[in-house]
Amino acid sequence: MAIPDSLKEHLKKHLAELTEDVELIVFTQENECQFCKETREIALELGALSPKIKTKVYDFVKNGDEDLKYDIKKIPAIAIVGKSDYGIRYYGVPAGYEFSVLVDAILDVSKGATSLPDTIKNKLAEIRKPVHIQVFVSPTCPYCPVAVKVAYQFAIESEFIRSDVIEMTEFPYLVQRYAVMSTPHIVINEDTSFVGAQPPEVFLQQITLALVKGYNPMYS
Repeated sequence: MAIPDSLKEHLKKHLAELTEDVELIVFTQENECQFCKETREIALELGALSPKIKTKVYDFVKNGDEDLKYDIKKIPAIAIVGKSDYGIRYYGVPAGYEFSVLVDAILDVSKGATSLPDTIKNKLAEIRKPVHIQVFVSPTCPYCPVAVKVAYQFAIESEFIRSDVIEMTEFPYLVQRYAVMSTPHIVINEDTSFVGAQPPEVFLQQITLALVKGYNPMYS
């Protein structure tokens, strides 16, 4: 799945806004999963568009230490890492509407800052317990990038929050586990969920609800 040349020129201009280096750390395997090849190719092509993007590819089986370091338990996976590892992960091939999600994440991670209102940032700064956000998306979902951006920005703002984006058709066992019927479907700390491209205030409300319920990260 190559990035069209016409889009590459547009991306080069967009990626010129990068401030700090960003690593795209791709996890695949020798006997590749269905979408591993496409995911790896997209990451490598993006890396070729800017000197500030460094793409690394690890074998999920052979490079087990890296799996543990980045807490990768399924593939294909991309860890998007800046001067800090903000806990931002993308699972699946970033195709369709989700390609813009990956590009936006690279830009935000490079800046290490978000456009969230100060009121939201202040609330996020009060969080002192682990929060795991999972956003289920699909390539044909025009509302998914909005939900993903909020989840990723929350992870950048809080060291206690990690955010995963999961392409639902590639991980049917998770779709069944969390009863995902439509996208975007957001799961927080395993047992709190909601649907739709909701504003940051709703994400905060749901995080508060999840933390009241309690959470054991060993089971995520």
